Amino acid sequence: MGLKTWMKGMSRPLSAFTRRLADNSGGNVALMFAISLPVLIMMAVGGVDIHRASTVRANLQDALDAAALAAARSPYTANSDLQRVGLVALKANLKAFPEVTLSEDDTSFVMNDDNVVIATSKVSVKTLVAHIVLPPYGRFMDEYLLVGADSEVDRSAKNIEVGLVLDITGSMGGRRIVDLKAAATQLVDIVVQDVQTPFYTRMAIVPYSVGVNLGAYANGARGTPIGARAISDMEWAASSARNISNITRASIGVVTTSSGHDLQTNDYVWIRNVSGMSQVNNRAFRVQKISDTSFSLQSWNGSSWATVQTNSYGNYISRGEVRKCRLSDCTIRVTAASHGLTNGDGVYLTGVNGMNEVNNRPFIVSHVTSGTYSIGVNGAEWGTHTSGGSSWCGQDGCQWRVFYNSSGELRALETSTCVSERTGRQAYTDAAPDAAAPVGRNYPSTLGNPCPSATILPLSSDRAALKSLIRGLSVTGSTAGQIGMAWGWYAVSPNFNGLWPGSPAGAYEPEDTLKAVIIMTDGEFNTPYNSGVIAVDAGAGSGGYRDKINQNATNGDPFAQGQALCEGMKAAGVIVYTVGFQISRGGNAAALLADCATSAQHAHLPASGSDLSAAFAEIGRDITRLRISK
Repeated sequence: MGLKTWMKGMSRPLSAFTRRLADNSGGNVALMFAISLPVLIMMAVGGVDIHRASTVRANLQDALDAAALAAARSPYTANSDLQRVGLVALKANLKAFPEVTLSEDDTSFVMNDDNVVIATSKVSVKTLVAHIVLPPYGRFMDEYLLVGADSEVDRSAKNIEVGLVLDITGSMGGRRIVDLKAAATQLVDIVVQDVQTPFYTRMAIVPYSVGVNLGAYANGARGTPIGARAISDMEWAASSARNISNITRASIGVVTTSSGHDLQTNDYVWIRNVSGMSQVNNRAFRVQKISDTSFSLQSWNGSSWATVQTNSYGNYISRGEVRKCRLSDCTIRVTAASHGLTNGDGVYLTGVNGMNEVNNRPFIVSHVTSGTYSIGVNGAEWGTHTSGGSSWCGQDGCQWRVFYNSSGELRALETSTCVSERTGRQAYTDAAPDAAAPVGRNYPSTLGNPCPSATILPLSSDRAALKSLIRGLSVTGSTAGQIGMAWGWYAVSPNFNGLWPGSPAGAYEPEDTLKAVIIMTDGEFNTPYNSGVIAVDAGAGSGGYRDKINQNATNGDPFAQGQALCEGMKAAGVIVYTVGFQISRGGNAAALLADCATSAQHAHLPASGSDLSAAFAEIGRDITRLRISK
């Protein structure tokens, strides 16, 4: 309703009221009414503009609060920069209120010595009844009313350290990795500021699949792998071969050689290439000397040496040779000083000249002495060692890991700069890694489930470097989410500063430094380890059984591991955000992420790429949030 219409509507009842008073015989009442009438009109009509001014002030307060927050969130410290940022934000916020005019001369954004951004502003609002003249009072109101507001924002007095844990497993292929790169890049821009004073904002990137690739930091975390020992000799025979001329079929079979055999009782021999009595071929025996050209045979039955009865064998026809052995089982003896092996250990051989057949193969050792060992196979059908070769131990901590898979096949995998779970009493803490408590080594399949190429980036304020790593991410491998979680924590832990002294994390002092870890995944955790190799009880999608050790996971279920790590993080004062990208509600992954997050508000389950960007943006704003103090 317009003012004129309202005044016209009010004139009829006022005239009637006036006539009734005039008819009243009491002149005093008429006089009192005449005096109070302007006041009544002021109260009735002026209330409109007073109410408008009150509404404008509330709107100005909201707009000024938001503008002060924008100025405080900016990276600037100079008042001129704060004024510029705040004024732009305030003007934008006031566009929704066209009836007001901002007084820029009465608007300021400054920061005091306590790091508080103080904002003040005034706007003018045109009055509706400014031109009414009420004799004898004159003009009722000015044409414009000034309305003011002020706001104070306590600029964050904390450093910010964020560990961003990103799932780059095979299931993240296609559109998912594209969406992840966009969302993560946006998060970097939100969290990491251009100006790093008086408080810094830094982020670490932790890509993971079968593990986390530490690159140059690997040796400091899991120890330097034990390297090769030089091979000086490899042999199995102690003499040249003697030709066999006959073997009797009897309760005690007698072997005859065509010339002197040079054997003594209890020497060990290897027989091969016999025609007819093939049962004696490619076997180790102990001899009992009969003459210089004859001897009988004994074989090991598992507990003792027993006489070989050849009467159940085929008839000897021709040929054959016998050769004295170095060891009782006629296996190849390797000489390598300081090899560090014990009976039953695995070993991996490379670079052998002459006896090339042993190269790039795993073996189980026996007959171990301080400088020699047997590899458990005979070399009669192979070449003769001429020179060189490297002996690599095959235990956890060595460059190569030798193990049996569930099919009983002896396998060998080489270590990588990826790491697996930490075991022992420090499994779920952030205690500094050392020789007594290293993080787990990782021996991945190079073909089916390799170590990802993307390496961890410790805390950095270099937005270009952070975004470059994100843009270069590629997908591969299965999901060891518990390992990614651990390294998200380690990246913001001061206890790991010895690993990357150039990018140290601040102390656990929440009044000075806010520490947060963002854990992102798109699937079930399915890849636990035993002594650096994926365990046989790993879940579906964790790679083929050929490259899994035939032992269960040392730390058990990866979801339980993740839960324990999250509890440790939160107990240390780290804020934990979780993002389950396109994860079904009600599954194990969703349950873990909900329990892991600092609160329900810190857990997100985005269903699309736009949802993922929105979730990361919300997390970024929450991390950098500022408190309006007044």
